[in-house]
Amino acid sequence: MHTVVVGTSGVTASDVLAVARDGARVELSEEAVAALAASREIVDALAAKPDPVYGVSTGFGALATRHISPDLRAQLQRNIVRSHAAGMGPRVEREVVRALMFLRLKTLCSGRTGVRPEVAQTMADVLNAGITPVVHEYGSLGCSGDLAPLSHCALALMGEGEAEGPDGSVRSAGDLLAAHGIQAVELREKEGLALLNGTDGMLGMLVMALADLDLLYRSADVTAALSLEALLGTDKVLAPELHAVRPHPGQAASAANMLAVLEGSGLTGHHQDDAPRVQDAYSVRCAPQVAGAGRDTLAHARLVAERELAAAVDNPVVLPDGRVESNGNFHGAPVAYVLDFLAIAVADLASIAERRTDRLLDKNRSHGLPPFLADDAGVDSGLMIAQYTQAALVGELKRLAVPASADSIPSSAMQEDHVSMGWSAARKLRTAVDGLTRVVAVELYAATRAVELREGLTPAPATRAVLKALREAGVGGPGPDRYLAPDLVAAETFVRDGRLVEAVERVTGPLR
Repeated sequence: MHTVVVGTSGVTASDVLAVARDGARVELSEEAVAALAASREIVDALAAKPDPVYGVSTGFGALATRHISPDLRAQLQRNIVRSHAAGMGPRVEREVVRALMFLRLKTLCSGRTGVRPEVAQTMADVLNAGITPVVHEYGSLGCSGDLAPLSHCALALMGEGEAEGPDGSVRSAGDLLAAHGIQAVELREKEGLALLNGTDGMLGMLVMALADLDLLYRSADVTAALSLEALLGTDKVLAPELHAVRPHPGQAASAANMLAVLEGSGLTGHHQDDAPRVQDAYSVRCAPQVAGAGRDTLAHARLVAERELAAAVDNPVVLPDGRVESNGNFHGAPVAYVLDFLAIAVADLASIAERRTDRLLDKNRSHGLPPFLADDAGVDSGLMIAQYTQAALVGELKRLAVPASADSIPSSAMQEDHVSMGWSAARKLRTAVDGLTRVVAVELYAATRAVELREGLTPAPATRAVLKALREAGVGGPGPDRYLAPDLVAAETFVRDGRLVEAVERVTGPLR
């Protein structure tokens, strides 16, 4: 099994995906263990002094003015975890919780948090045992970080609360730790706070969304090309010299992908022989501009994620010169903004895909295709209601595009009076990514049927490869009306697991 070694300088997106989705093992580097021990010495020295230090010998948030005596500090750390583990609602997905824990471990290993090496090692042991704390949908305002979700994870390290075992059953966290030979941690000064103060949940979901959207944007380029082909559109608008005039890199990449898919097509431009069109509709002609803008948004979000992956997010932080200073680095605004930006881009990409699907089904705009791509229109309804489903998804995606980060709500007796709502932005983006997958799948289903109905014209080699792979995957082609839902689900799976892009790339080489 692949092993990810966590050092002091952060982790990569591929590390997060390996641990969260592939179950990779986690190890602490010798450098990280040394940094953990060194920062702990600083915290222990401060704890021994009479002067109050936030998070070490004081309360938290609006209660930070109270100095806590040494005999109550262990209880203080236990209490913050227990009281902050106040989430409600459905359970969060296993991959999200694993990403959350791994990214908190990344910050612990930076040597900027002051926790003991054994606390970090226990977190690694829990991940390696396949134990997943039960984390709930609601509870995080994204400031101070993802408090409630991280608290549920910290609670499990203490042997309290509930967790899911590697077999999928939910049990007492204490029983699961004992079954795997893991000693529950007894928290000391600052350690409870250090386990809770971070943007780890929203960052983990951002990293996974970026991976999913990288595939989806290439998939959407493919389906846009298939729709252009089915509509007998012109590929002249995809010429690289045209896109060089407006040098957005995402736009150029999207156009290049579409052009590669369409190479050798006998359908593109065919309409000019018998039904001249000066220009194709915006949803066809401007596909690279819309998808390209989304790609450039992805690039910006990836830059933010990379910076955050290299960060140590905690409050207070232990500085190399021995100071322990309070700060606001836990605020989730940088991550929340790009999560919201991505939700907007997703909604727009889905919207333009739906418009192409509708054009394929409308006999007045499809340039010779049968109404709704039906076998016997009137007797058969064809793909009429598949487009309804796609439209419903697009409507939902537009609602999900409303930014969460603009919706701060005060908390903690006005001490935390401006919060990021980054967790909420991440949760709705996950829903949006699922919706976009389904929208792209419906366009794929309609476009491939439409191409097959263009009798006497030969589609591009890449299109033929898609048709072959799609039919082998059990997705049916043209014919009389049938139960459509299973076909649409199969098309969704074909997009989601990457087989659409794989089929094309076997012909074109790697898409951009």
